[in-house]
Amino acid sequence: MSADLTELYQQVILDHNRRPRNRGRLPTANRVAHGDNPSCGDQCDVFLQLDGDRIKDISFDGSGCAISQASASLMTTQLKGKTAAEAEALYKKFHEIVTTGKEPEEISDLAAFAGVHTFPARIKCATLGWHAALNALKGDAAPATTESHTD
Repeated sequence: MSADLTELYQQVILDHNRRPRNRGRLPTANRVAHGDNPSCGDQCDVFLQLDGDRIKDISFDGSGCAISQASASLMTTQLKGKTAAEAEALYKKFHEIVTTGKEPEEISDLAAFAGVHTFPARIKCATLGWHAALNALKGDAAPATTESHTD
């Protein structure tokens, strides 16, 4: 990866951390899930407004490191308007990026998290919001915890 691309990716993460998108409780949410990363203390609540199988609106709230907060922010921008199946497929693509460092073929802000794979403990930070969102989609009331996933 070129130095310019690395800098661009760092800027994407910093921008989402400093100015998170879709942050705060969504008053119209009909699904909510909580995520917990006990290894570093990250917390993330995801609020979904589903219209049938489609994510009509999404937001998050929580606290934690820059990686977890930026990832949750970016996740909301990526999942809005997607069906449950599309959201699951997007998570799988994101998971591959953060665990292998392999950048997607198409240009995507998700690639900003490719460097996370070099810090295995941070993979849980990056995927926390995604796990909470997937639980919300499934209507699973149990908190999503990074300790129960293979990230």
